[in-house]
Amino acid sequence: MLGRMMHQPLLISALIEHAGRYHGATEVVSVATTGGIERATWAEVAAHARRLGSALMQMGLHQSDRCATIAWNNRRHLEIYFGVAGAGFVCHTINPRLAPEQLIYVINHAEDKVLFIDRTFLPIAAKLAPHLKTLRAVVLMGPRDDEAAAMVPDLLFYDEFIAGGDPAFRWPDLAETSPSSLCYTSGTTGHPKGVLYTHRSTVLHSLGGNQPDGLALRAADTVMPVVPMFHVNAWGVPYIAAGVGCKLVLPGPGLDGASLVKLIDGEAVTLALGVPTIWMGLLAALEESGSKAPSLTRTVVGGSALPPSMIPAFRDTYGVDLIHAWGMTETSPLGTLNQLLQKHQALDDDAKANIRLGQGRPPFGVELRLVDAQGHELPCDGVTQGELQIRGHWIVDSYFKAGHSALTIDGWFDTGDVATIDADGYMIIRDRSKDIIKSGGEWISTVELENIAIGHPAVANAAAIAAHHPKWDERPVVVVVKAQGAEVTEAELLAFYGGKVPHWQVPDKVIFVPSLPLGGTGKVLKNKLREEYGNVLMPAEGDAEA
Repeated sequence: MLGRMMHQPLLISALIEHAGRYHGATEVVSVATTGGIERATWAEVAAHARRLGSALMQMGLHQSDRCATIAWNNRRHLEIYFGVAGAGFVCHTINPRLAPEQLIYVINHAEDKVLFIDRTFLPIAAKLAPHLKTLRAVVLMGPRDDEAAAMVPDLLFYDEFIAGGDPAFRWPDLAETSPSSLCYTSGTTGHPKGVLYTHRSTVLHSLGGNQPDGLALRAADTVMPVVPMFHVNAWGVPYIAAGVGCKLVLPGPGLDGASLVKLIDGEAVTLALGVPTIWMGLLAALEESGSKAPSLTRTVVGGSALPPSMIPAFRDTYGVDLIHAWGMTETSPLGTLNQLLQKHQALDDDAKANIRLGQGRPPFGVELRLVDAQGHELPCDGVTQGELQIRGHWIVDSYFKAGHSALTIDGWFDTGDVATIDADGYMIIRDRSKDIIKSGGEWISTVELENIAIGHPAVANAAAIAAHHPKWDERPVVVVVKAQGAEVTEAELLAFYGGKVPHWQVPDKVIFVPSLPLGGTGKVLKNKLREEYGNVLMPAEGDAEA
């Protein structure tokens, strides 16, 4: 034998053990569901996670049994992440904003044995309980609560439950390919589909996603994931945070701008992560409060394309570097992150910002390509649009219980996005394939139309959709929310598109609404907008054909 290196399986339990051992005194700050701030440390989180793992084993669960959560971003939820997976079970985070029939479906489809819930969601648990076929226990994430006990029969209480666990519990030795967590897609059409992550894929995602050109978290950082822990495991931030031992701030249920400003300033947050709608609210609250958020140096934006005006707003007023990222449930989620190359350093701020508008380039561990409708690979020239496909160490192979591969015949996952990729690997999402507007045989990007609309000072938010048209098949319509106290007419907004897109891409109509329908992860539900406004350009029955 020439020699060999140690082999240790890549396990989630190793992440929390590292945090507890080497960063035990570092704070984990949590906004309680009932209000107020709770303070713990990584050492306490690690100890509670071990007790939880022990208590679940004492309950008689078997390896890979699923334990569900319907919860906000808080300390107990963090402990469940590590205690459930570390003990060999599967942490199934559920989006509480799913429709009741979808909640019933995902819990039964996952065959969840235990359901952990925050107090906010007690009515949901009480209503759904009779329909849940495999559930053995419902655990309220808090101390004993007699009022809650009256709402759900045989309700257990988290603090009492883990108190019965063994404080000397040792994490079991698991295969690194064992399942660790389960997330379901948002399910806007049909049933949601489950994506089952493994210990190996999660640890590799934590390492690959935290490179210097990735999230680049350090022990000295104070990190606030505003993205919910039920949304692709908060983009993997809890695992990365444990691996580096940084201070973690979990915002609980209050995700409004004013609440976030208070947390950022009060806890000296250096990095925050969330979707564009969250940052729109934060910018408005910062302006109203007069705070300059002096501790905040970076924000990561994902979930949907960011409005171009957001980059200079953060940069020029608050000195905050806004980093665009892209991913999906099927990619764990990090697929790309937009950090500049050495050759970009000499560019001025506006030129850099223009590059940062795209979703960026993949870290080591994933690869991207573009294909046409026939599956032929397309050039990465920054111009040619095609269907975006991905493969890598933390990308889905098959959906939970699907029984067949989700990949192309040559092993790539089709994302459903239409994109361009340049020679340096910088990817720009041009649209979702289901959202892109096909007008007279030509493509129109809804993302581009939305970005232009949001760039108008009187517009708070906008969504572009395809509306049926008697001549062109589809034409763009933009649905707009006005900024508070601002006024803009349809004619003024359509004129704003002049010179920014070819004239035939200018929307046919502007519809003003008080708010846009948002899904559980903050994305605009365009399917609902298409249902409501998809025929606004069609002649009314009895009218002459346009």
